[in-house]
Amino acid sequence: MFILSNMPVAQKRNLGTKRSGVLGLISRIWAQRDLQAMAIPGVIWMIIFNFIPMYFIIIAFMRYNVAKGVLGSKWVGFKNFTEFFADDRFWLVMKDTFGLNLLRLIIGFPIPILFAILLNELLSTRFKRFVQTVSYLPHFLSWIIVGGIMYNWLSDSGLITTLLVHVGLLKEPIHLIGTPQYFWGILITSETWKEIGWNAIIYIAAISGIDPSLFEAAVIDGAGRLRRVWNVILPSIKGTVAVLLVLNIGNLLGSNFEQLFVFYKPVLYDVIDVIDIYAYRLGIENGRLSYATAVGLFRSVFAFILLYTANKASKKLTDTSLV
Repeated sequence: MFILSNMPVAQKRNLGTKRSGVLGLISRIWAQRDLQAMAIPGVIWMIIFNFIPMYFIIIAFMRYNVAKGVLGSKWVGFKNFTEFFADDRFWLVMKDTFGLNLLRLIIGFPIPILFAILLNELLSTRFKRFVQTVSYLPHFLSWIIVGGIMYNWLSDSGLITTLLVHVGLLKEPIHLIGTPQYFWGILITSETWKEIGWNAIIYIAAISGIDPSLFEAAVIDGAGRLRRVWNVILPSIKGTVAVLLVLNIGNLLGSNFEQLFVFYKPVLYDVIDVIDIYAYRLGIENGRLSYATAVGLFRSVFAFILLYTANKASKKLTDTSLV
């Protein structure tokens, strides 16, 4: 009581505000206890698989020995990172990673937006639902199944290869999926086909949330369909597009590991050796766990820098950002 009586009035008010804030938070949590209980398994999953493994990042600065464990392994500082930067394949790995993901961004990012806009323009509700359903289905196929389909279609006797030979685009049947010069195109095309419906969901939802009066006003002003798309739809979903573009830019050093692993073979090393595959090959196949961890940490730090920069640019250019 003596301490409180000698506190300044402003400090007492702040203390009371903090107490009321804490009590308010507790009361809100208790009022939503059923929803909070549903979230607990997800929180536990994140702690186990996302936060606890972060402790083992220190392996990147060690010459890790599985038998000795983290505490018994030798500390080597930044030696694993310098080895990676000095590796003969460093620039090839960076070229493959940036090149493939940049093409994915340029080609794969706008297509779901275009698909959502075209879907919105369909007049028949029944046909629109049918198209949406069909476009979603490939997302639920595993990459093992999709890989098998690609191998069957793109082998030297496959459906697509035979068709290309018949129309004159190929002089003779070849194993397209095992030819490095065609591989990036196959990766991007197969991923776009698999995910176009799923990636378009958020754009379809954003378009559905546009005020109908804006379309009515555009029609009264004599705007055709293309003009309505340009002047109503695109400005209305600009924030959604900006946020998803920022997230995609932050993933320029990432990769769809499952997809790449399905097609992973030595003949394609020079075009498939992205950072994730490189880390897997060195870490799991060759047992260089510390080196692979250092490579993964480098990728994560660089991805954070890209994400931060893209977010700042988005905030300045479109007044939209993640935070």
